[in-house]
Amino acid sequence: MTNRKDSAFLFDLDGTLIDSVYQHVIAWREALEEVGVSLAVWKIHRRIGMSGGLFVTALRRELGVELDAETLAKLPDLHAQAYMSHYHGVRPLPGATDLLTGLSELGIPWAIATSGAERTAGVARELLGLPDDVPMVTRDRVRYAKPDPDLFLTAAAEIGVDIRDSIVVGDSVWDLLAARRAGALGIGLLSGGYGREELIYAGAFRVYEDPGDLLAHLDEVGVRRPA
Repeated sequence: MTNRKDSAFLFDLDGTLIDSVYQHVIAWREALEEVGVSLAVWKIHRRIGMSGGLFVTALRRELGVELDAETLAKLPDLHAQAYMSHYHGVRPLPGATDLLTGLSELGIPWAIATSGAERTAGVARELLGLPDDVPMVTRDRVRYAKPDPDLFLTAAAEIGVDIRDSIVVGDSVWDLLAARRAGALGIGLLSGGYGREELIYAGAFRVYEDPGDLLAHLDEVGVRRPA
């Protein structure tokens, strides 16, 4: 191995390691309908991956109306309940488990950093076959979520690496904007529904289809395997 010992990978979760983006989209639509708001599914999809607070700000802009504080306060719980009702359909993305296992075998540290809360993101540990103590930074643990850099900065600190020696892997423009603001390199995955050009414009220096495709091309991002 010739990898730098302080290099690391920081992964988004939804759409990056698990195939859950569209469950989140439907959950947000159901949550909004519960409070009498109708919004096109494609517009919701464009906001998946950003923090809940920014999602609400974008929602207000899309609707052109103000939602009262009581209604806004209901939305996170309604979304979480709706998402968990659809969770049975969530699966690991192709190659996700093999990618994480492979990095660990190579001695390369990694962590997960997600805009999701622990109550919805934490269940992914079992889905991916990960131990309970795997480094996972959720929305609950930072002041601001994506596209702010806090999640990735916290994840890098948790595994003891410099963010400048880290590679962020995400499926949305919000992941890549947060990576740029944190000072990390960004890799985009198409598995969350964003297009290749969008991810490149947001800062991705490489784009792959899914975790399995990234695993097959690790040499392109500087990971050298033993001969």
